[in-house]
Amino acid sequence: MESNSNINTAKQVILSEAYALNNLADMIDDTFMKAVEMILSCEGRVIFSGIGKPGHIGRKLAATFASTGTPAFFVHAAEAAHGDLGMITSKDLVFLLSHSGSSDELVNLLPYIHRIGAKIIAITSQKDSPIAKSANLVLLTGVDKEADPRGQAPTTSSTAMLALGDALSITVSIQRGFTQQDFRNFHPGGALGHQK
Repeated sequence: MESNSNINTAKQVILSEAYALNNLADMIDDTFMKAVEMILSCEGRVIFSGIGKPGHIGRKLAATFASTGTPAFFVHAAEAAHGDLGMITSKDLVFLLSHSGSSDELVNLLPYIHRIGAKIIAITSQKDSPIAKSANLVLLTGVDKEADPRGQAPTTSSTAMLALGDALSITVSIQRGFTQQDFRNFHPGGALGHQK
């Protein structure tokens, strides 16, 4: 009996996240294309920042962008307030990832990023949040509940952020004319570097 319950829980989590991703796909519009244009016109680097699970997603997205032709890196939101703000320049584009849009560590960085002069794109579910209101552009995930039945563990929200970031990176790489050979050049090690 317990085995069936666990299987049902697992299926429900996956179906909840799949539903959220379908909803996210339906939300892709001109705002997404404005984000693509901002990335393509960025004269500096694309920087991702977040705290907690969105921070982990930001780190992965920075790696994906870098490996597909867009110079990018991750700045930890807590470390930024202790000197890592010096990694950001006025030519950069900063993605702030926060499901609630009100994570203290990110909210506290807003005036400093504005002072530096970098542009901000928020990825959040809350259009009226402090981070969204301070951003140059807001990409909404459309997530209103997590797959966790307790509604606490970041699950659906982090999955949606990851998918949205992946969609941006691939769209941008195609717009740049990034080729299979370019990809191989950035992956000299492992199986990817040896693909024909």
